[in-house]
Amino acid sequence: MDRIKVAQRVGQAVRLVAKTALLAAMLASALMASSARAALEYNLQPPVTPIGEQIFDLHVYIMWICVVIFVGVFAVMFYSIFAHRKSQGHQAAQFHENTTVEVVWTVIPFLILMFMALPATRTILAMKDTTVPDMTIKVTGYQWKWSYDYIDQGFGFVSNLKTPHTQIYNQEPKGEHYLLEVDQPMVVPVGKRIRVLITAGDVIHSWWVPAFGVKQDAIPGFVRDAWFRADKPGIYRGQCAELCGKEHGFMPIVVEVLPADQYAAWADAQKKKATAAADDPARIWDVKELTARGEAVYTANCAACHQANGKGVPPAFPPLDGSKIATGPVAAHLDVVLNGVVRNGQATAMVAWKNTLSPTEIAAVVTYERNAWGNHVGDVVQPSQVAAAGK
Repeated sequence: MDRIKVAQRVGQAVRLVAKTALLAAMLASALMASSARAALEYNLQPPVTPIGEQIFDLHVYIMWICVVIFVGVFAVMFYSIFAHRKSQGHQAAQFHENTTVEVVWTVIPFLILMFMALPATRTILAMKDTTVPDMTIKVTGYQWKWSYDYIDQGFGFVSNLKTPHTQIYNQEPKGEHYLLEVDQPMVVPVGKRIRVLITAGDVIHSWWVPAFGVKQDAIPGFVRDAWFRADKPGIYRGQCAELCGKEHGFMPIVVEVLPADQYAAWADAQKKKATAAADDPARIWDVKELTARGEAVYTANCAACHQANGKGVPPAFPPLDGSKIATGPVAAHLDVVLNGVVRNGQATAMVAWKNTLSPTEIAAVVTYERNAWGNHVGDVVQPSQVAAAGK
């Protein structure tokens, strides 16, 4: 009977080894197949920023530590199960209150933790260091789109999903970048340190671009920051990584990294577009906006003659503070600014500004002059009035 039991146990062990070998073969086959299909990219995206590279290296480093721990622990476990099984007459050893064992299984995990925590801490500190940026961009999340404001350069735009509804509702084949394409991407220059100020206008979103190693929650009422420096031109895609409503999956992030000269041309075009939009004659401005812009226009074009305090330099340059022009009918004031002043058939120092300033700038400076210093007429001149008066 003892021989029969031994034979049964040997058979069970052989079958266990065979099953293990079969499982290992299947796993190896799957790994080889996955490596042959590298385009599936089971790993992290290739990093293109210093932080992204640190995160990728840290990921690989810790993964191999985990592999070593896994192999070591399970090798000892399986060896112990097989070599010290009860059928061989082995008795379980007792380690109760064994100081040596307790010290070993305390010190080893501590050392492992230190080897993992130190590089992780170094990477986290680098991620949080947003000092000395080359440029700053404010990123605002909305349901369900992103807004980008280039604070240093004075323009901004909204980035919306570009994937057509016909693809979303399976009315035509899905494109290569399905749900990862936008009408206007965020554009940055290569090799520059970009600081992003991240917030939200409604609910919590999360700005995530894997290749940059950047993932930061966008929280209403709070401004969080992060940074990146893309060292390789290209187009990089991300997504909102925080469940933010029914169209959470429809607010992708696209960042285009351009060489310096191409970026400069793009930024110049954006500035011109922003200026053109701001100077739309049909736009209705409020008094605060017009007054603020009017002060800037006055300082740049009028203060040299009429003084910053509006007192002028009589008799060549009459004062505007309390003048009949600045406090009288709006039409007469506009006529002077638009067409200048001509006396006895001769042009005076007051030139016609209609060929130099836009209707918005003229509306702004006239509004400013009628409400600055001691002038409190309260008039607000809109660009449409200037355009009509200049015809």
